[in-house]
Amino acid sequence: MDQLDRFNRRYNFLPKISAAFFYSLAVAVALNFFWTPGHMYSSGITGFAQLINTLSERYLPFTLTTSMMYFALNVPLFIVGWTKIGHKFTYFTVTTVILGSIMMHLIHPINMHLDPLVCAIFGGMINGLGTGFALKNGISTGGIDIIGIVIRQKTGTSYGKVNILINLIIIAAAGFVFGWTRAFYSALTIFINGRVIDAVYTQHQKMQVMVVTSHPQAIIDGIQDRMHRGITILHDAEGAYSHIEKTVLVTIIDRYDMYDILNIVKKADPYAFMSVSEDERVYGRFKEQEIV
Repeated sequence: MDQLDRFNRRYNFLPKISAAFFYSLAVAVALNFFWTPGHMYSSGITGFAQLINTLSERYLPFTLTTSMMYFALNVPLFIVGWTKIGHKFTYFTVTTVILGSIMMHLIHPINMHLDPLVCAIFGGMINGLGTGFALKNGISTGGIDIIGIVIRQKTGTSYGKVNILINLIIIAAAGFVFGWTRAFYSALTIFINGRVIDAVYTQHQKMQVMVVTSHPQAIIDGIQDRMHRGITILHDAEGAYSHIEKTVLVTIIDRYDMYDILNIVKKADPYAFMSVSEDERVYGRFKEQEIV
């Protein structure tokens, strides 16, 4: 029991498995309740799996199911995750993909005559929520997620934007297979999916934090111990009202770190002034939080 507890603390096992299970339910519901009845394609590898499923139904004597192709198309990308991102990350990605494939197979499509706009909106929202939650817990849903993370690490481009750009080919495929009206709805669900992912998965968003304090060293120690962030120190600042000498600290963090830095500042100096603003781009030496 003690060994299991240590394993869970070290690898954050239960939250990651919970996130993987939540994603598998989300993608299965989005696919079988909204995208398949609405005759539209989803984003990423799931969309390519749908496309192969449609083509096999039309032109082959046998059917390649979406759940089967979702797993098969992810296998080469497991290697990318293993070599470019991290081993533990890849272990959980494989688990997530397997769970997703199983749920896609077990949860069957339902015959609902919903407006395609409803299918596009709800399918994109549900899948985006599941994907964003998985990424926020340090696991990938496979496919485009892996490619998106690698590109984000190299360029700083947000995951959702990468997702949208890569999926343009799926929109074109939807147009040729289902007609351009359905291509529009596929584009809409992909866009919503990407925006929801960005709303949930906020680690890539950079924030500039400026702290005016009388106790700079305690704040510096807390930030460097907890987040390992660089800090610029501006000495001899003076308050216009009190004329008390202050120190200004400036640092860049991930939005994901906001809760931690707020607690550090409050604990070190309850009377500190802190200003936070979102940065569009960060150039120079900024270390991304590692995914292992």
